[in-house]
Amino acid sequence: MLPRDLPEVMTIERATFPVPWTPENFLHEIHRNPFACNRVVRSVRGSVEGYASAWMVDREVRINNVAVREDSRRRGLGQALMRHLMDLGRMSGCTVATLEVRPSNSPALKLYAKLGFREVGRRKAYYTDTREDALVLQAPL
Repeated sequence: MLPRDLPEVMTIERATFPVPWTPENFLHEIHRNPFACNRVVRSVRGSVEGYASAWMVDREVRINNVAVREDSRRRGLGQALMRHLMDLGRMSGCTVATLEVRPSNSPALKLYAKLGFREVGRRKAYYTDTREDALVLQAPL
């Protein structure tokens, strides 16, 4: 992910998440966070179809955001992004991948289960917009 990708990333972010990150959040991850790993997947025309943001710290891949444009979903792009982050983590010596997800996000839960993630905890009232809990999922690498 490069700063020039942010207009397209922000369009996807705002359409996907009720409480989206700001451009400044992404710029911090790109320029100032030494643990950050940010990736985009592009169409053959070069447009951003999806993105992922994670941290690789203390032998853990901490997946923060994964999103795909609505009209590009169900093509395996989210799975490809997740597998890419997990592969990068393995190559960097990480042993586990962790993320939080809303219990109501059935498509994401199906994808994460397919990738070997299992529930290891719950964060009560984690999401500020709805006070919904977050499921903490983890997968061995």
